[in-house]
Amino acid sequence: MLARVANNLFWMGRYIERSEHLARYMNVNYFSSLDAPNDISQSRQFVLRSMLFVADEEELKESKELEEQDVLFDIGLNPEKSFSIVSAINNAQQNANGARDLISTELYESINTLKRTVNNYDKNRFVKNSLFDFTTMITANVASLRTKIRGTLLHDEVYAIIMLGIYIERANQVIRIINSKYNDALIEKVNFGSSLTKSYEWTTLLKCVESYDMMRRYYRKVPTSHTVLDFLILNPHCPRSIMNSLNCIQSYICYLSKDEMPHKDSAAFLIGKLKYEHEYKTIEDVQGDLKGFIEKLVDDLSLVGEKMDNDYFSLY
Repeated sequence: MLARVANNLFWMGRYIERSEHLARYMNVNYFSSLDAPNDISQSRQFVLRSMLFVADEEELKESKELEEQDVLFDIGLNPEKSFSIVSAINNAQQNANGARDLISTELYESINTLKRTVNNYDKNRFVKNSLFDFTTMITANVASLRTKIRGTLLHDEVYAIIMLGIYIERANQVIRIINSKYNDALIEKVNFGSSLTKSYEWTTLLKCVESYDMMRRYYRKVPTSHTVLDFLILNPHCPRSIMNSLNCIQSYICYLSKDEMPHKDSAAFLIGKLKYEHEYKTIEDVQGDLKGFIEKLVDDLSLVGEKMDNDYFSLY
């Protein structure tokens, strides 16, 4: 397989996963705020800044009043914003074009259909009264795409590369969402003296990554910072957890590399080291310096991506 084609497959997987997380975060964050227990969590500025924090932190460097319709348009349907959902879908389709011979007709046509639907979506309707319909449509279609990836492709190198993209992106998006909700909980504490441990934002966090029901089933108690972070970071049985993503990334990298003793500068070595570091962490280790943990994990995942690029996708 050409390195260029492998790169197309990898980024197709990443962009598909990214669009789903952005859509669900917009949906849950916006509508959960309507039932929030305090004024700050119901504030439009608070909600919009939280959305932009996940989409692109650079957009928040200017201290200015945010306009709801502008923010919704930028994150959802603005093709000029690289972080928007429409940009992610367009990029996924372009990468699918570059690997057309290796993916199924069913998957390719579904990606094209989603691209046409998103690009033709009524922008005025979206920003005024169609946020729920649009984001629900995105999450449903991405779920369908993942089904087609698993159900219509050979489970070979092509499948492994796509899944690597999906799980690298999932880990990145989940840690960004955790960081955003942690910041929201801190703001809530500062403004209202609310308990950081029992903040409403932890419940919202679980819903943003489709893990609320399973977390309640696993712990059988009201979500707290301790149980939520343990579930979404360290629990290998939660399909949205960082630990689960690291396990899957290592599995697919090992399938591609086939080296029993990977070189210390390889992606396989780095992800193995990262996985075992987290396998023996406790939630107390994480909560002791959550901000530092998040920053280090983001850097580590970025380094894994760079190593993968050098090992499998580099043209030189």
